[in-house]
Amino acid sequence: MSVLKVNEVTDIAGLGGFTFSSGSITCNGTLKVGNISINGSISGSSSYIIPSMSGQGGKFLSNNGQSLTWSSTIVAGGGGDAGFRSMQVWTNNGTWYRPSGVKSIQILVVGAGGGASGWHEGGGCGGVSRRALDVTNISSVNVSVGNPGNGTSYSGCGGNGNTSSFGSYCSGSGGIGANCSQNRCGGYGGNGSGGNFNSYGGGGTGYGDWSAYGHSAGSASYMGGSQPSSNQQGNYAYTHQSHAAWGSGGTGAAHSNRGAAGRDGVIIVYEYAG
Repeated sequence: MSVLKVNEVTDIAGLGGFTFSSGSITCNGTLKVGNISINGSISGSSSYIIPSMSGQGGKFLSNNGQSLTWSSTIVAGGGGDAGFRSMQVWTNNGTWYRPSGVKSIQILVVGAGGGASGWHEGGGCGGVSRRALDVTNISSVNVSVGNPGNGTSYSGCGGNGNTSSFGSYCSGSGGIGANCSQNRCGGYGGNGSGGNFNSYGGGGTGYGDWSAYGHSAGSASYMGGSQPSSNQQGNYAYTHQSHAAWGSGGTGAAHSNRGAAGRDGVIIVYEYAG
């Protein structure tokens, strides 16, 4: 059997063909085939070659307009290495530590609510702030959650709610207590600052006579409503003052009874890998 050894094979014009070197064959030009049967692997630097599948289980093939790459599906609860990973909630002071793999976060801060007084005057709720933050170079942040203002009897001034803050990045000030800014008036809401979105909290109801019993309530916060009111039981709101959404203002009492305290602030951090 004879053996033909050459370095390359070209067409008559010398424009296309094959080059042979060290056990490999290079096509110079366009190779047109009907079907290809491959028993090994395909590799190279072309953007059309699928990247290695080794260690890429559960991922899908995507492109950035220039090349192919393996990407993770977004799974709530921490699956994969992209998208939403986890959530942390603070109702007391603490410290946020960046979890491994987290690159960005969304922060929700709500200030504490103001306390109510004794003739239906309700407290203002805490201000709210939301911010998106790149935490690639941030390892930890101090978290401060505002305490609420206490309720009081008429014509006392309800306590002011305190500020909640996520480090120096964003904060929500507390709601003002009833009868504090002006007699017989509900407290006004706190305000958010530092975020991509900042808002005042709602204000509380003002003075009401006997016919208003059961129709007053504390200010609703970003998180929801305040304590229940009552037509007959004067201390009903105060008795159930923990039954309210975070950051809401206290509900006023009937006929000189004690109004409810506002509700504590809250901070929620949503954590993302991308």
